[in-house]
Amino acid sequence: MTRRTAEVRLDALLRTAIDVIVERGLANTRTADVAAAAGVSQALVFYHFASKEALLAQAFAYAAEQDLARLDAVVKAPATPHEKLKKIIKLYAPVGRSKSWAIWIDGWSQALRSPEFEKLSRKLDLKWKESLTEVISAGVSDASFTCDDPAGAAWRITALIDGLAVQMTVHAKVASRAQAAEWIALTVAREVGLDRL
Repeated sequence: MTRRTAEVRLDALLRTAIDVIVERGLANTRTADVAAAAGVSQALVFYHFASKEALLAQAFAYAAEQDLARLDAVVKAPATPHEKLKKIIKLYAPVGRSKSWAIWIDGWSQALRSPEFEKLSRKLDLKWKESLTEVISAGVSDASFTCDDPAGAAWRITALIDGLAVQMTVHAKVASRAQAAEWIALTVAREVGLDRL
């Protein structure tokens, strides 16, 4: 197997693993499940990963990298702080039973018992807060926002979104997407001194 073929297969295996994790959960995902879903032998899964735990951790890291790449693109885009803030909130906000939120909720739970998952989830979580703080601070600097504590605002905003995401992912139809979007927009606007987001 060439290195390029191995990389393509690894990428495909990680994407498949994410789908299986979303469907079955971290605790119930087996290497055999991932192999079957990918249409490969379990030996190929073990060619890439030394253990089930290594597969799950790398799949979690892969999903985190995808989310962080999307976040980074928004932060680096040539746009106003207000436009960036709206895009970050849209990117981060819960959209019902999304793959991302199912994985993060499961990952947070796993982080209670696994130092590797704790490290990965902490990195992801802090990056969102740092990026949001950066955009809010830029808005304060150009006078489009009014906020005495951009870092505190970022923490409060993400805490609200995290809580709504858990509720909406775990408990179907507990709140509509429109209702959650309205609550989030209202909170974000208040945090940065706007009448509306």
